[in-house]
Amino acid sequence: MHDNTTRQKLLNGEATIGSFLGLGSPHIAEMLGHAGFDWLVLETEHSAVESERVEQMMMGVSGTAATPIVRVTRADPLEIGRVLDVGAMGVLVPMVRTAREVHVIVDATRYPPAGTRGFGPLRASRYALDYEDYLNRANDQLIVAVIIETAEAIENIDEIAAVPGLDVMFLGLYDLCLSYGLNPNQMPYPQIDDCIDRVLEAGKAHQVAVGTGVGSPDDLQSRAQQGFRFLSYGTDYLMLSGAARTGIEAFRSL
Repeated sequence: MHDNTTRQKLLNGEATIGSFLGLGSPHIAEMLGHAGFDWLVLETEHSAVESERVEQMMMGVSGTAATPIVRVTRADPLEIGRVLDVGAMGVLVPMVRTAREVHVIVDATRYPPAGTRGFGPLRASRYALDYEDYLNRANDQLIVAVIIETAEAIENIDEIAAVPGLDVMFLGLYDLCLSYGLNPNQMPYPQIDDCIDRVLEAGKAHQVAVGTGVGSPDDLQSRAQQGFRFLSYGTDYLMLSGAARTGIEAFRSL
């Protein structure tokens, strides 16, 4: 089993950079892995990507230094186990509201007696060639990340951050705004800034990395200086369309 370099960086207190992949392309996954990202999240919540394509994307990432993480659709132990079995080195779970949910998620990533995960790592164990090594090391190598994107999660943030085995709390600022009845396209809001501070404080108190998405190099630097250590720089489709628009706008201005 490969060492999880992203998890080690987080444990060392370092900041990491990644991106979200929603297009379902193994080639783009491989390309962005070679670009130098620490981690890549394979999107299944807000895309039509199914399990077979997720596995193909992980094959693309596996030849790079990037850590493959899957955003699953919900806190379902079976779904979590499936993506880990095909090679994910971490899971990102949306709409987490309580510490109890986090306990279920952590347990789903750990083999007994530490958790409840069933044993059957197909691709993750190099098709059974590394069964023993995977069994011995997996519990300490997988990233457990949850998305904080509701008012209820903010109210429970200290209890959530205190759950053993949680590595990352990722702030979903658009849904968080909607949860408070705010238009996310009109950020910033003092209320949301207060939420950000609460999550950063809880993360620092319990040694849990905090992440969020950013859209520019300046935002990357400012968020890192603010204390974020799991930063998503855009998405595959935004980077592609953004590069296209830059060229088109330059041409149209001639």
